Amino acid sequence: MSNYTVKVEESQPAADGMPSAGPVYRNIYAKDGLMEMPTRFESPWDFFSESVKKNPKNQMLGRRQVVDKKAGPYSWLTYEEVYETTVKIGSAIRNRGVNPGDRCGIYGVNCPEWIMAMEACNSQAISYVPLYDSLGANAVEFIINHAEVSIAFVQESKIPAILSCLSNCNSYLKTIVSFGNISSTQKSEAEEQGVACFSWEEFVQMGSLDHELPQKRKTDISSIMYTSGTTGEPKGVILTNGAFMGEVLSMDQLLVETDREGTGEDVYFSFLPLAHIFDQIIETYCIYRGASIGFWQGDIRYLIEDLLVLKPTIFCGVPRVYDRIYTGVMDKIEAGGTLKKLLFQFAYNYKLRNMEKGLRQDEAAPRFDRLVFDKIKLAFGGRVRLMLSGAAPLPKHVEEFLRVTCCCSLSQGYGLTESCGGCLTSIANVHSMTGTVGVPMTTIEARLESVPEMGYDALASVPRGEICLRGKTLFSGYHKREDLTKSVLVDGWFHTGDIGEWQPDGAMKIIDRKKNIFKLSQGEYVAVENIEGVYSRCPLVTSIWIYGNSFESFLVAVVVPERKALEDWVSSNQETGDFSSLCNNTKARKYILDELNSTARKHQKILPQLRGFEMLRAVHLEPNPFDIERELVTPTFKLKRPQLLNYYKDIVDQLYKEAKAKTA
Repeated sequence: MSNYTVKVEESQPAADGMPSAGPVYRNIYAKDGLMEMPTRFESPWDFFSESVKKNPKNQMLGRRQVVDKKAGPYSWLTYEEVYETTVKIGSAIRNRGVNPGDRCGIYGVNCPEWIMAMEACNSQAISYVPLYDSLGANAVEFIINHAEVSIAFVQESKIPAILSCLSNCNSYLKTIVSFGNISSTQKSEAEEQGVACFSWEEFVQMGSLDHELPQKRKTDISSIMYTSGTTGEPKGVILTNGAFMGEVLSMDQLLVETDREGTGEDVYFSFLPLAHIFDQIIETYCIYRGASIGFWQGDIRYLIEDLLVLKPTIFCGVPRVYDRIYTGVMDKIEAGGTLKKLLFQFAYNYKLRNMEKGLRQDEAAPRFDRLVFDKIKLAFGGRVRLMLSGAAPLPKHVEEFLRVTCCCSLSQGYGLTESCGGCLTSIANVHSMTGTVGVPMTTIEARLESVPEMGYDALASVPRGEICLRGKTLFSGYHKREDLTKSVLVDGWFHTGDIGEWQPDGAMKIIDRKKNIFKLSQGEYVAVENIEGVYSRCPLVTSIWIYGNSFESFLVAVVVPERKALEDWVSSNQETGDFSSLCNNTKARKYILDELNSTARKHQKILPQLRGFEMLRAVHLEPNPFDIERELVTPTFKLKRPQLLNYYKDIVDQLYKEAKAKTA
């Protein structure tokens, strides 16, 4: 199929009610067998303790010191210092009666204490359970009870939230440790519920350095990670030490083979939530390689400032972040005058052509890199050599822009908590993989399974179907949910629910989601995420949720408009009113609806052709972004469709009425 994948099993025809499945593929670097784990590693703790021996004086964890509400430079703890604190914390956890195999919660934004709590659990073979910063009190309470969490490390500002639900989860939770301080009133409030509270410093003092560490095994549970899921209660994904280490070592193997492995000189910028697998894997990789991790302050307003002060060499982002940076740069170029714009366009096209011919990004246009693109590189601090994107598909135009202008390797990956993070990844400097999520990692095999009801055939000349995974970095099931585990793990294959399409070069492209499909009244199936992808290219909208009722023959949408675009429209159309009232303005609604449909028509050459019934017939303008507080999106900003329908039920009914009245 390509230079980077190899077929290891033939396809299977449909049989016994099971759909057909395409051939099984592996990464070329695993052609003779999936990656083997070195025998010296039994737990991620071994990565850390080995790094401490090799690089005791390397800077490990850094944060900006805030004096008089002003953030100064980064100050650092060395590997040696972190090791000492971590061993003490681990010992103090054991002194609280928490034993190997028990569960410890970690709740808060990324910071050095988060990593130290995680490594303390690793040292004592205790499973850590991230409590999402953005899941709200009910979910935190649910996870503490469901995972039987007996001790929790909590960010200082989150302590009130945890205290407020203590009475519902104190049958398991007996100890709370603050990342910082804790007030005497908070202590006594918790003690009334039979829970002991400690400040970080107090807790460190309670531990000792000579506590013997228990034996660890690859099969031990490293973490139970709850995923928000777009429906129902959070699911606890069980990840073993073996899966976690396999993921980190596979990433290392691919960087060694295709780019450059991490070193003690590397600096990583930590801002993507540590409660998610993506960032945990990357930070563990940095620890394995002796690199430095600098944390953001936890405030979105200072994110870019933190980035510029740290000047990282490795940057991980999600499409929302990259999109924002892309828009910012393009606006600057637009405002820079005709000459600058022409120079940029010329340099961009010249470098892109060379990359398409197969030149590495650093060889494609070195002179233009110095003259034109160096300034764009400065948007990330100026030193980034490796950029990774995950969590959702990166729009192709943004990915191409980053590959051309950022003067570094960019790799887009695809993964789930259930696959312990990345299971497919594009290979650095292979330009043809732009717009795809690449090839399987060296610990995993992938195949497509047909989805007849959606018209996807894994055996067709362009194979399409549900992505299924098998290998060494898969989860071991959902905690206490055998039923859910059985529904997605069939004959050793994990069914992801995502629809993929193999490209001629062996890379995978994500094209749809299995569950998000409506059947309209005329019997037509509608794959809604595809359509949202087309419409969201309209510059007038920041988010869009599309709905199709199976008793109706057309689609309607709720749109969060771009405030500036609507205000520009007002000034050129002699309308008045603030943003909220404009969202109710009939003319404004018609303007946005027309623009959305014209965007869809305009992109038909490069995007999937929309059929007549996929064109929008009515929209509601929503002034407030879809948010986590109203449970309309997950913490990674995926739409929660059942909840959106519930929330906008009356509005959707009204939209259908209006649209039908117009055609009557």
